[in-house]
Amino acid sequence: MAESKTIKVRLIKGLRGTQARHRLSVKALGLRKTNDVRELPDNPCVRGLISQVSYLVRVEQ
Repeated sequence: MAESKTIKVRLIKGLRGTQARHRLSVKALGLRKTNDVRELPDNPCVRGLISQVSYLVRVEQ
């Protein structure tokens, strides 16, 4: 079976004062608190969420 690519996403800023849509995007990524890290599949849906909240998250590989 082919190995699927994943990326690690870390929440680097708090959600206070952000737009409601951006808070929902962070929640969809599975991040809750500052410094939370999730390993997610590298696909266009996840990349779109990351680009929308790029000022709140950091991609670690």
